[in-house]
Amino acid sequence: MGQSWEFTIDGTDLEVCHRHRGSAYAPPRRSPSWAELLSTLEDAFAARGVSRDACIPLRWGRETELAISAVQALDPLLKDDRPVTYRSGFLPQPVVRFTGERDDKAQLLDGYLTSFVNVSRVQPIQSIDEYAAVLDDWLYVLSRLGFHARHVSLYGQLKVWHRRQVAGVTLMFRHLDLTLGDIVLLWNRENPQRMAVDLGTGLERLAWARTLRNWHELIYGPLAGAAPAATLDALRTATLLLGNGIMPAARGAGGVTRRVLGALASEAVHLGVSAAVRASHQYWTTIVDLPVPWPSITASIEQELTRRESA
Repeated sequence: MGQSWEFTIDGTDLEVCHRHRGSAYAPPRRSPSWAELLSTLEDAFAARGVSRDACIPLRWGRETELAISAVQALDPLLKDDRPVTYRSGFLPQPVVRFTGERDDKAQLLDGYLTSFVNVSRVQPIQSIDEYAAVLDDWLYVLSRLGFHARHVSLYGQLKVWHRRQVAGVTLMFRHLDLTLGDIVLLWNRENPQRMAVDLGTGLERLAWARTLRNWHELIYGPLAGAAPAATLDALRTATLLLGNGIMPAARGAGGVTRRVLGALASEAVHLGVSAAVRASHQYWTTIVDLPVPWPSITASIEQELTRRESA
């Protein structure tokens, strides 16, 4: 990383900071569209020799019903000890998770969503040097987005963790005081030669750190404040699920759709959901094609709410 970085190690704790980290950050005057932000990411990765790969299916059905991280593209290598991956390279992957941090009223904190775009670089590697090179490439990508290395730091524990077939070491990276994501060294526990790197953040969180805008206005635009944040988050997630053809059901992936729609308060959507669905559909199709059009998604949501009220 060069002489501009200071390394502090305390036991297994590591922190890496830029020597000139005290300078102020001034966000760019213009906020790019989501499409422009994604295009800049793709071009920056390509300039470092990392091409974009297709998304993995949202309906996963292996250890999770849905895709929860782009790192699942490495399952054959890391979990099955096979010299292949489902995907490799730059992956902007829509995911659904229920692990976002919440306040004492069970509302998602700023910076967290039930569904978001997991911006990742996932690939097999042969040595630790390649892991370090991935981090160096990431600093370049961040610079293309308007960030400066002096505002970026790395921290975490050098202690190895173990989860079933996989072991790894995770380091987090942040911009100023906001944690953006992590860079993880992973290997198969039975065959450490099956090694890979997973660098991940969120597209929405990147935009938030870059612009320092109000979180809800950034995510929901003109709809922010038109309905409770929990309602908008549920409609955003339901649009992704239904847009992928995952209809409400009693169990399986469809059970997740039903759970998401169950968070909608009937009184919050009596005037309809089409505006929120249309906006969410436009967002998701910036990332990946949705086979189901937004009017059909709207109809499915309304049918599920009617079923729930009559049950």
